[in-house]
Amino acid sequence: MSNIRDISLAPSGEKKIDWVRRNMPLLCGIKAEFEEEKPFAGLRIALSVHMEAKTAFLCRVLAAAGAEMHVTGCNPLSTQDDVAAALAAGGIDVHAWHGATSEEYERHLTEVLESEPNIIIDDGGDLVNLTHTKLREIIPGIIGGCEETTTGVIRLNAMAAVGELQFPMIAVNNARCKYLFDNRYGTGQSVWDGINRTTNLIVAGKNVVVAGYGWCGRGIAMRAKGFGAKVIIAEVDPVKALEAMMDGFRVMPMAEAAVIGDLFVTSTGCRDVITAEHFRLMKDGAILCNAGHFNVEVDVAWLEKNAVSSFPSKQNIVGYELDNGRTVFVLAEGRLVNLASGDGHPAEIMDMSFAIQAMSARYLAKNRDGLKPGVISVPEEIDLEVAERKLRYSGMSIDTLTESQREYLKSWQL
Repeated sequence: MSNIRDISLAPSGEKKIDWVRRNMPLLCGIKAEFEEEKPFAGLRIALSVHMEAKTAFLCRVLAAAGAEMHVTGCNPLSTQDDVAAALAAGGIDVHAWHGATSEEYERHLTEVLESEPNIIIDDGGDLVNLTHTKLREIIPGIIGGCEETTTGVIRLNAMAAVGELQFPMIAVNNARCKYLFDNRYGTGQSVWDGINRTTNLIVAGKNVVVAGYGWCGRGIAMRAKGFGAKVIIAEVDPVKALEAMMDGFRVMPMAEAAVIGDLFVTSTGCRDVITAEHFRLMKDGAILCNAGHFNVEVDVAWLEKNAVSSFPSKQNIVGYELDNGRTVFVLAEGRLVNLASGDGHPAEIMDMSFAIQAMSARYLAKNRDGLKPGVISVPEEIDLEVAERKLRYSGMSIDTLTESQREYLKSWQL
């Protein structure tokens, strides 16, 4: 039985889901195929992804494919109560509400897993972690799962490295049609959607510090540059730092960037990226936010404990007065700014990512007897099929190799 905030909000959520459906042709096509094929007939799927409209449509696609769906969010501030209500009103088992406490959030995850799922679809690794730490009795019934994001894949790789991962997990995040588009273009746009919606301040002319120059950081920096910002990159990887330099950005340690930055965005997947050392160096009025999955990149806990005072400055903005007399501002409690302060990635981008999710889940169901525990890649044919379909739906076509070209590429002789 669903556990949501208010079922009467369903009509509002239904409108949101209908809007994204109109802009997700890949998933619409997959839904039509899955309705005929029923690849998940008799299977239960537990899903923990940001509970908003695009995720809701993915849930409906999987349900149309025969799955018994049990779903929750993967971040307390990204859940939209009207979307959760619309899913529940349509018969899907939902356990999520906006602003859940840590205890409520874990309870929602647990309730979803108590369905004893056969397939897990995770975003950040919380379902998999809880399965391996507190609900190990359900592991024998799990065929495998799919992980959506960079942070989750990092956790999976750590588990696999010490032999702890007990079933196969497909690293959806590592598919080219995911990270090249979702992480770069999706994050690049949605982060600034969230920042601009929340602050209502101009970006042009500001010193914007982006921590991390992976695919997400690249997208954030690219869009900041497009807005007219002076972009600074903080990195720990020398190759990525060199790439940032070649892309035209200044590169420096966070301790140096802290002195001159006006707006800071973390996107590393690590913890303690901006800490007390940096807060004390910042300008009065500096703005901080996070685009990594967990709220550990900006040390908000230190601010909560050590600030002289804190106050709500504007919706989703908290000011922290430091003992040096300066005030820094944190957006969305240091949680994912693009979802906690916005609607997440554009529908057309998530159309690709969720197409990979749906097709990877089908791959698990079809190959359940031949897969071993561990982190596995998205099959290349799925990646290419998603790209080809997206091009087709976009009204574009490309060349194909001739037979002689194929032979040439396979030969070592000119």
